[in-house]
Amino acid sequence: MTPTSSPALPGSSLDAARRGRELARLADGAEVDVLVVGLGATGAGVALDAATRGLRVAAVDAHDLAFGTSRWSSKLVHGGLRYLATGQLDVAHESAVERGILMERTAPHLVRAQPFVLPLTPLVSRGQAALARAGFLAGDLLRASARTRRSTLPAPRTLSAVETRHLAPALRPTGLRGGLLSWDGRLTDDARLVTAIARTAAAHGAHVLTRVRALELTGDGALVRDETSGQELRIRARAVVNATGVWAGGLVEDVRLRPSRGSHLVLRSEDLGRLSAGLHIPIPGETNRFVLVLPQGDGRVYVGLTDEPVDGDVPDVPDVPETDIGFLLDVLGSALDVTVRRADVIGAFAGLRPLLDADGPGGRTADISRRHAVLTSPDGIVTVVGGKLTTYRRMAQDAVDTVVAGRRLTAGPCRTASVALVGAARPAALARLDVPARLVRRYGSEAPAVHALGLGDPALARPVVSGHPVTAAELLWAVRHEGALDTSDLLDRRTRIGLVAADRATAEAAAREALADRR
Repeated sequence: MTPTSSPALPGSSLDAARRGRELARLADGAEVDVLVVGLGATGAGVALDAATRGLRVAAVDAHDLAFGTSRWSSKLVHGGLRYLATGQLDVAHESAVERGILMERTAPHLVRAQPFVLPLTPLVSRGQAALARAGFLAGDLLRASARTRRSTLPAPRTLSAVETRHLAPALRPTGLRGGLLSWDGRLTDDARLVTAIARTAAAHGAHVLTRVRALELTGDGALVRDETSGQELRIRARAVVNATGVWAGGLVEDVRLRPSRGSHLVLRSEDLGRLSAGLHIPIPGETNRFVLVLPQGDGRVYVGLTDEPVDGDVPDVPDVPETDIGFLLDVLGSALDVTVRRADVIGAFAGLRPLLDADGPGGRTADISRRHAVLTSPDGIVTVVGGKLTTYRRMAQDAVDTVVAGRRLTAGPCRTASVALVGAARPAALARLDVPARLVRRYGSEAPAVHALGLGDPALARPVVSGHPVTAAELLWAVRHEGALDTSDLLDRRTRIGLVAADRATAEAAAREALADRR
């Protein structure tokens, strides 16, 4: 029997027609309890939290789901190890707890355990190795304190030189003493997580509206513009949450941020050989910073990341400067037996972290705390800033708690620690699905519905770019159910084809065809 091509969670489908209906309802004067501005991970999380408490919610973004920082991460769900080293025990524990929630309850289809090897090269002293080993053991204690199961995240251990090169043959054998194996959470795709959060919020009644730009915020709503038509309208709300990340200060005065740029390179997997694990490559001269090498399983490898301050105006899409590219290539060269040249870099991307500037200018952005804060302006607008992707759910919970208390809204308790995101299912159930494993990792329990599109039309089952696994069926699914409105939504966020310019050009026609077939 051919499986149905329907979404797993009723009411979760986002498309152009639904957007038009819900925007018209707001334009006619319908009031909501909470208006959320920004649809990155935190904003979508606020929408989900508020909606699952029984509040009426509208969430808008000037661009698309995960347009900003939330699509430019390292795709990791960190357990907070780095924060232990700097004494931020509360941040470390919070990160470990939130990692466990994602991996075991809310998004086990999108987050899985990722092994990492820290190679003990001649550049890593025995003292540094001992410190790193102690750190990984402390990280495992964090896992236990967060009550994340051992079966979810295996124990760290020491590797021999032979084992290390077996996992990462591209490592330089000369002077290699072995390696340290550790585990962390890894997202299939950060933008897919945001899409799942937003769709789950929609299933609980939230109006999720992209291409709606907030022009002016007040304590009881916002003046917005529909970017597809140019129409301006006022959305009436009992409370407003500003979740626009690095752009938060442009909507609410007195929000001080020090954005930092995290750059990544995109390489072909074949240029680094067969990688069975990610790599932590120590940055020379640093005791607690690494360059990450993360195989994606789609013929690409991401290498990152930098941590550099950004001064002046904050761009919508930050560029990756040649200095960042050179830095990352140099660190790679310190450990690899293969030479990765500038010409081998087939793409690059950078994200801007919305770091709180609590102490004013000065100092490195790498040293600024990743704590988040919920701020309330004199006219009652609530702004949530700081934090990181892993802790989006807790940030959202704190923001909605503040809104409910400050505006005296009638709402239930936070439920999001146990609300499964669209597509989520137990690993055993996902393993029984008779569809390609790659689709299961991206769509979870909706994978059979995506696969069914290809079964119904073999043309949809074919990859849209040679050497990249994304099919035309996935583009069509994104248009019908994931709120994609144009080719950029499809190629840059619902999939990552657009990271490589040549692949993007090849896939443009297929993206246009999918947009034309909205039925």
